Formats: sequence, C-alpha cells, structure tokens
Amino acid sequence: MTKNFQRELDKIKKAILSLGALVEERVRMAIRAVEQKDADIADQIIELDLEIDDMEVEIEEECLKVMALHQPVAVDLRFLTAVIKINNDLERIGDESVNIAERVKIIAKMNQHEFVFDYSTMADKTQLMLQQSLDALVNMDTDLAFKTLLMDDEVDKINRDAYIKIKDAMEKNSNALEFLINLLFISRHLERVADHATNIAEEVIYMIEGEIVRHGKF
Repeated sequence: MTKNFQRELDKIKKAILSLGALVEERVRMAIRAVEQKDADIADQIIELDLEIDDMEVEIEEECLKVMALHQPVAVDLRFLTAVIKINNDLERIGDESVNIAERVKIIAKMNQHEFVFDYSTMADKTQLMLQQSLDALVNMDTDLAFKTLLMDDEVDKINRDAYIKIKDAMEKNSNALEFLINLLFISRHLERVADHATNIAEEVIYMIEGEIVRHGKF
C-alpha cells in the first residue's frame, strides 16, 4: 500500500466519523424536540439537513474516486464498500431526524393534547444503538457491533407497544386523531433510526471479518 493510498483511506475514515458525530447530534436534537414539543429545535434540524446531504455526497464521491484510482482488494475494498453503505445509512438517519422534526412542528401547535406513549425508553435505546454502532466503527469492535444487533428487537417491540397504545387512544378520542397519528409517526421514525444503526453495525462486522450478517444471520 502506498503512503498516498493510506492517506486517502485515513481521510475517508475521518470524514465518515465526522458525519457520524453530526448525525448523532441531530438525533439528540430531534429527541429533545419531541420531549419539549419544541418547534424551534425542529426548525433548526430541518434547516441544517443540507449539511448532512452535502457530506454524504462528498464521502461517496471520494470512495468511488479511490476505488477507481487504486483498485483496492481484500480488506481495503471491504472498507470502502462498507463506508459507502454506512454513509447512506447515516444520511437516512439525518432524514429521519428531519421527519421527526416535521412531526414535532405539527404537535407543537396542539398543546391541549398529552402524549399517550412515553418515548423515553425507545429514545434511549435508539440513541444507544447509534452510539454503539459508531463506536464499533471507530474502534473496529465486532463485539460491540453484535451487541447493537441484539438491541434491535427491543426497539421493534417498543414500537409495537406504541402502536397498540396509540391505536387504543384513537378509538377513544376521535377529536385527537391528527395529534395521535403524528405520535405514531414519531415512533416509526425512531424505529427506523434503530434499523439504520443496525445496518451500520452489520457493515462494521463485514468490514472487519468479511462476514455478511444481514437478515438475522448471526
């Protein structure tokens, strides 16, 4: 491996970690917006989304350029293909944060209604999954990546519980349907963040071990 090639790989790793930190902060902001029904925070998330989109494009272009110029093989090729996929998942997590923000802007206008579902546990687990998947990437830690995969079912179960509670509330209070539908979407968007964190953990395992563990194959 040439020094120039190694520098380019290091540059890509630094960029994907920077994007990960940025996306992680957006998720924290989105959850804070939900907890506080804060439309101002929601507006900030929406306005800042372009920054994530631009970084995602730059990282993908850099990966493709390096692949074309150096024709990497084995572990280096796995690294680049995994980064491209992780890059896409991070961008999608940014989009989910925007989706949550848009729901918050709607419910912030409906202060007369109260939450029928406590998002705190789901939010904590989702944030932990994202944090762990990114830490696994930083430290090239397959154990932490596998730990992240095992948490996905927990978030899925909470999402199902949210659906049941919100559906029951809809049947009892038809005047709050719009509010409750937006609560349901918030739950779904959080669950999707967890799904993307799972994808990142799977790509870390592939990057390190060359093993594909998608679709429950672990």
